[in-house]
Order: sequence, then structure tokens, then C-alpha cells
Amino acid sequence: MTERKIQIDVPSLARVEGEGALHLKIEQGKLQQLQFKIYEPPRFFEKFLEGRHFSEVPDIVARICGICPVAYQVSAVNALESLFQVQLTPWIKDMRRLLYLGEWLQSHGLHIHLLALPDYFGHNSALELAGEYPDEVRRGFAIQDAGNRIMRFLGGRSVHPVGIKVGGFHKAPSISEALELKQSLQEILPQAVAMVEWLAEVEIPDHRQAFNSVSLTANGYPLGEGRLVSSSGLNITEDEYETYFTESQSPHSTALWSHLNGQDYLVGPLARINLNHQQLPDFLQKLLHKLGNPFPSQNMFHSMLARGVEICFALDEAIKLLEKYQSPDTSAVEVSPQPGTGYGWSEAPRGLLWHRYTVDKAGLITEAKIVPPTSQNQARIEQDLLYSLSEFGLDQPDDLLRLHSEKVIRNYDPCISCATHFLKLTTERKP
Repeated sequence: MTERKIQIDVPSLARVEGEGALHLKIEQGKLQQLQFKIYEPPRFFEKFLEGRHFSEVPDIVARICGICPVAYQVSAVNALESLFQVQLTPWIKDMRRLLYLGEWLQSHGLHIHLLALPDYFGHNSALELAGEYPDEVRRGFAIQDAGNRIMRFLGGRSVHPVGIKVGGFHKAPSISEALELKQSLQEILPQAVAMVEWLAEVEIPDHRQAFNSVSLTANGYPLGEGRLVSSSGLNITEDEYETYFTESQSPHSTALWSHLNGQDYLVGPLARINLNHQQLPDFLQKLLHKLGNPFPSQNMFHSMLARGVEICFALDEAIKLLEKYQSPDTSAVEVSPQPGTGYGWSEAPRGLLWHRYTVDKAGLITEAKIVPPTSQNQARIEQDLLYSLSEFGLDQPDDLLRLHSEKVIRNYDPCISCATHFLKLTTERKP
């Protein structure tokens, strides 16, 4: 037998946000080398923040991502408000949660219908998928639009919203606007339930593997606050994050990789639902029971269903918040800056987003550190690829290996640009 060396290169990964690459080297039917590469240049947002007034931070960090700007804003204001010992009103807390729910809706709706689902029906794009399932794709766009409407309601616009400030919001919407929004969400919720029933029927690979789920937990399904827990027993506060989590530079990637006690871990919808499924409302508990509830799950291909369930949760929770909406006496509370270091986090659509800021006595940022979810999942993605490709079969044709690799990576809905700091696939084979 003539010895062969096979190398597969995927120059750019389709249907993800950002750019990256994957290199595979296969010898004698075994995977000898796998490199998940991030090659986007650093964007230096942490350095941009140095010397800026704390009041500028929410609008600056929103520009890190056009899909998850609210997540960056909420984690940032959580850190600064904690340092300044700001006492928020119930109205501000509720509206922050509502705004965040809007972001979950638009991000999850986009990922499911435009990025992930085409894989499972043999299509290259959402346009092709729409040719076979036009009503389902329209429904997905309606769900995403519902999220955009919530973000415009409180943020002024759906992309890089400008409504949040340290201490609350710049203005409060009217009661009539809240009523109109609530009615539109009530119309969408049954469609979202139907979407989950459809997603549960999609055939997925049965690739179960061991991984450590990491998520916030709170009184209610976690979103903008809580303690950080894991399936391995972690239970910490924001200021303890760096005691357990470390970042390192991989030689084949421009992005920093995170580890928990030296090991890879999972953040995002599947990790959240694994650790918090008991916190879901009764109607979702009943729906999942009817569908043969797979959660908690060790199969990353259940991530798409987890996003669908979170869409239903987000709509239901948003409706409840709008039902009790009243115009507040004030949309923001007074903030008195003080020097020191503040820590904050929240659950972005893709998972935990942690911020740390050091502020001087003039209210200027002297140091900033931001750890986004995609960088936290990078080590887990690489380990998943090692496992999943071996399960899939390394003797498969290169085109099928490339497609399966992309499906695995898209389970994590990576936002490469957010990682700031995806798929060219190269494969080398030797028999």
C-alpha cells in the first residue's frame, strides 16, 4: 500500500460570525493533529477603554458585537454599578432583563434559521432552506424581529442600542408602546412553541461526550445576574472568577483560550439549560416532557433545541414583564463614582460574559478586562472536534469531514469577532 499523507484545509467557515480555520492531519487512520485557528487580528477594545470616563463604557463596549451589544453593556454596567454601590430600582432591573431577552430572541432566531438548520436538511444557505420550508423560515424571521423590536423599545435601535447608562436608562418608553409590544409578542409565542416541536424532530448525530457545563444560576432562569456554577461543583461570585479561570495564548490562534482549573469547559445555551432546566416555566417543562426531554444532555447537537427552548422562555418572560409595565418616576438613579475595581457578568446568548474595570478617583478607566463566551468555548470546540470527527469516521471523504467539522463548530454559535483577541480546513493524511 502506498503511504498517503492527507491534509484538509477549510479557508473560511461558512455561516458563522467572523473568520477562522481548521487544520487536520491524519496518519494511518488516526487524527495526529487538530488545530482550531482564530486568525482575526486583535481589536484592542480593552485598551480603547483606558482613559475614558466610566459613563462612556456602555456605548463603547456595545460596538464589540452587532449581535450581542446588550450583553456587553449589561456586564459592563453590572461591574461599574457594583463598584459604585448603585442601588437600582425594580423598574430598572426588570427593563434590563427585558432588553436582554430581546437580544436572546434575535440572536437565537438568527442562529437557528440562518446558520444551523441548513446543515440538517442538506442545504448550503437559509435561502435554499426557505425553498423547502418557506413557512418555517418566515417564522424564524418573525422571532428574530420580535427580539429586534424589544431592543428598539428600550435601546432606541436594535443594532448597538444606546438606551443603557450606568445607573439605569436614558429614557423610559410609554405605556402605549409597552402594550403594543406585548400584544405582538403574544402573537409570536405560539409560533415559537411550534418551532421547538419542529426542532425536536430534526435528526441529529448521537455524539455524547463528557464536558463541564458552566453557567450563572439565580432565582429564576439566569440572565443578567447570579452566582457562577458548574456541573463539577463550582460555585463562585464575580470577583472570584480569575482564581479559577485562566487565559493563555495558543500558538496557532490569535485569540486567548480559557480554562477552568486547567480544563476546557462549555458555556452557552446547552450549559445553561443543563444546569438550570428546573427553573424553566411550567409550560416549557410540560412541552419538554411531551418531546422526551433530553436535558441535561451531553450531546452538543442538542444546542439548537436548547436555543429554541430559550426563545420560548424569552418570549414568555418578556410578556410577563410587559404585563406589569408602568411608567417610572425616574429611568435612572444617581451615580457617585469611586475609585477601585468592579466585576460584572451576565449570560450572553452564547454564554458567560465577564468584565473587570479599574476606575480612578476622577471616574476614568485605568484598566479593563473582558472575557467573551466564544473565547471560553474555544478549547471545548477543539476537544469536541477531536471526539466528533473520530466518531464520524476519519476515513470519510474530505468534503464530508469538512461539513461535519462545520456542523460541530456551529453548535457553539461562535462569534469570532467577539473573541477579538473561523473555517479554513487543512487535512494531512498518511495511511
